[in-house]
Amino acid sequence: MDIYDKLTILSDSAKYDVACTSSGVDRSGKQGSIGSAAKAGICHSFSADGRCISLLKVLMTNICVFDCKYCINRVSNDIVRVGFTPVELAELTINFYRRNYIEGLFLSSGVIKNPNNTIEQMIKTLELLRNAYHFGGYIHVKAIPGADSELITRLGLLADRMSINIELPSQESLKLLAPDKTKESILRPMGLISTTIQENRTDLVKFRHASKFVPAGQSTQLIVGATPDTDHKILTLTEGLYRKYHLKRVFFSAYMPVAEHSLLPSIDIKPPLLREHRLYQADWLLRFYGFEAKELLDDQNPNFNLQVDPKCNWALNHLDKFPLEINKAPYEMLLRIPGIGVTSARRILIARRTSPVDFSGLKKMGIVLKRAQYFITCKGKIMEGLKITSDEIIRAQMSDQYKLTSPYPEQLSLFSEPFIKREDVQQCLTGQI
Repeated sequence: MDIYDKLTILSDSAKYDVACTSSGVDRSGKQGSIGSAAKAGICHSFSADGRCISLLKVLMTNICVFDCKYCINRVSNDIVRVGFTPVELAELTINFYRRNYIEGLFLSSGVIKNPNNTIEQMIKTLELLRNAYHFGGYIHVKAIPGADSELITRLGLLADRMSINIELPSQESLKLLAPDKTKESILRPMGLISTTIQENRTDLVKFRHASKFVPAGQSTQLIVGATPDTDHKILTLTEGLYRKYHLKRVFFSAYMPVAEHSLLPSIDIKPPLLREHRLYQADWLLRFYGFEAKELLDDQNPNFNLQVDPKCNWALNHLDKFPLEINKAPYEMLLRIPGIGVTSARRILIARRTSPVDFSGLKKMGIVLKRAQYFITCKGKIMEGLKITSDEIIRAQMSDQYKLTSPYPEQLSLFSEPFIKREDVQQCLTGQI
């Protein structure tokens, strides 16, 4: 099988790993090396399904000894099995970079023989890129649960970011759909990476030339909709991961049916994209707005209201706290007003130091008055001509998707033909730039 056919199969298999992330490192190019991971160094492109990408996103191999029911590469699935050698993948990456197709690499893999063997193959690939080709670009690598700590540490010294996907939010779900994985086998290396990152920061202060370990931090991914787990369960786990393991991001991936199975949703059911979107909004509230998971969901309301975003839903459930006087409300409460974000809340604090803020001033600051006007007063007055009823408030906060005729949001396809063709791959491998 030629290299293009391998790339077609393994890049398609990798599309289920979420990697829409910026570098998180600021490593500029050096003389004698190629590539840069500076903050502005990663460009953006779009995949055929509308996702924003900047990396060559590919599997080392789709051969796998695990039998995860939700995975297209599971051992029991009858598909064509292929794999790159470390040399093939390193050459492909460096030549794609030279042709300006990519700015970095996202490397994942099926489990070849065992986790340790898989990690060793990935290490060989990254060593070729870093040491033989002197590649200084961004590399995101997905570690394999169950691998030895020493191998994970070696891998972390070669990568910018590492991720270990939890995928399912409970031990019961793992036992049911991924019997070869355990909660302990996933959380143990996650804890190792977190601890080593903290130790490495101390070493960098003490020793000038200490090697950096995963400088862009670690992340993980959760599958949404493959199991009956509620949003409350997923969000509580997300909050715990941020607090205990100091993750950079928790990614959510709407489950896309890949095969019929009695334990999985029907293949005819559409991916829960709006639910995924609500979880990302809630994740933002946890990280930047001071919310806690228990404030957004509880046992009585375990799932998000798809009609309104989580922040608006919280405000509608706590109308006793509103309206807030915009010229007196503390920063923490300004962040809880629908239509006011982190930047606009800071603008309000700065502006009201010199003079009282009115509605026209709020509009100039970028506040979304269409949403915020129901929850605020300026100089003790509500907005002129505003009629406040529960129906009006709910309608103003409703997602645009529910105002359209189609009940399902769709991802746009921006390209009708693949961005990289067989001729491009052949020219990369032969050095015809």
